[in-house]
Amino acid sequence: MRRFAPLFAALVVCFWSTVSSAQTPDACASGHEFATTDCALTWHGITLYGAYDVGAGWVSHGLPVNGYNYEGESLVNRNGYQHRFLIAPNNLSQTGLGIRGKEEFLPGWSVVFNASTGINPQSGLLANASATDTINNGVPRSSYSEAIDGGRAGQPFNDEFYAGISSAHFGTLTFGRQRALGTDAMLAYDPAGGAYAFSYIGYNGTMAGGGDTEDTRWDDALKYRLTYGPVHFGAMYKTANGSGGCYSASATWTATTCTPEGAHNNAYGFDFGGGSGKFSADFVFQHFNQAISVLNPLLGPQSLSASYQSTTDSINTNPITGGVNLIDPNNTVYGIVTDNNAVMFAAKYALDRFKFFAGYEYVWQNNPSNPLGVGASDQGGYIMSGVEDNNLDSEKLVNIWWTGVKYTYRSKTDITFAWYQQRQNDFRVPPTCTPQSFRASCAGTLNEGSLFVDHHFTKRFDGFAGIAYSWVSGGLAIAIPHGPGVPYNYDNNFAPTVGGRFTF
Repeated sequence: MRRFAPLFAALVVCFWSTVSSAQTPDACASGHEFATTDCALTWHGITLYGAYDVGAGWVSHGLPVNGYNYEGESLVNRNGYQHRFLIAPNNLSQTGLGIRGKEEFLPGWSVVFNASTGINPQSGLLANASATDTINNGVPRSSYSEAIDGGRAGQPFNDEFYAGISSAHFGTLTFGRQRALGTDAMLAYDPAGGAYAFSYIGYNGTMAGGGDTEDTRWDDALKYRLTYGPVHFGAMYKTANGSGGCYSASATWTATTCTPEGAHNNAYGFDFGGGSGKFSADFVFQHFNQAISVLNPLLGPQSLSASYQSTTDSINTNPITGGVNLIDPNNTVYGIVTDNNAVMFAAKYALDRFKFFAGYEYVWQNNPSNPLGVGASDQGGYIMSGVEDNNLDSEKLVNIWWTGVKYTYRSKTDITFAWYQQRQNDFRVPPTCTPQSFRASCAGTLNEGSLFVDHHFTKRFDGFAGIAYSWVSGGLAIAIPHGPGVPYNYDNNFAPTVGGRFTF
């Protein structure tokens, strides 16, 4: 995406110098109006926007805070081991900054652009899920800080970075780094609005990414949106990018016998939706080739003497063999590669002061038809020093459903209850899963329930308080797919949180 920075800068300069100095109707006219309304910070057709969201929380089973982690610790974590008070970042929304513009160049036709990034309010660092893993590489499990996988990897614009053309009659076509169609649907149909502190599908992007959380945003992607009366349509295509690394099907391969792979991870998706009165619904399909799921650092590079293999099947405890240290394990990631398909249906309905939400997604994952190799590129410029292309014994099936209700009290206070569940099938060969032989490839369930209150003191500032409780069972309670598996330290987490948010 760095190659688009000069173009983006040129567009900004062009817009800034050519548009009228007249303010748009919703632009702020004074400091008092900015403080008391939700007017936009718009000048010469360009709008600056952002949010700052921070709070304090307590978790029953948590880890030391990691400055790169942008999702907090509300969800049950495989390595969480002790109760603790902590700073809770980005509870209702991601702290960050953005700039967007829309400028008409012909009647009904406009140029549009958007550039936005996420920042961790407690550390000032760019949101970076990959860094939470790499800084834990080689560290004993008992000494981990919070480590996650996610769709932001420290890019300058880790949320969105795109430009395009918009027509009043023919829709909008944009290109660049953009939120996946599943992410758009999650934000629209999640009762908690994607809140990291209170929403499983907001915290964990499996649903939004169509199978893997890194795919909540697509780089080098075309996106088309069209609205016609009460219905709307969306389509998205991601071009292949990056390096596929060096791959071999041999169990004793070396750097000289592996085959370099080309660009990888193209994807496509569609969205059909509409509304009537106070009811709306969307159907989303997403397909992603060579999707990457970065594993817990305990699975990644442990030391400079470790071996790495791009074709192992860790589910069946086959050892990782092959060339040693083909890629320096420092500052690299280790992950599972799959081809993913997902279909999702979601709906919501407003009744007086109540809003009801419900959704369901079905995901099926298979070993990639075109495998990746050691040295493949991951998001944010990170390199994979360990890759598993044959992780699945059979097709992995994931079911995710959610429901909830939001009640608005006296126009300024929202009370939200939400419930989420994820289920997976057995995707291992016999012997069958039993309580004595559970592995990460066995059927399992994750549940989360949350209840929170959000009070809007002004149009820009709100305060919130709530609780989330999550737990895992079966294969989803196994931390390590290698060998017989290592259970979660604790299979549940209770997380009350309070805080405030300022938006502009």
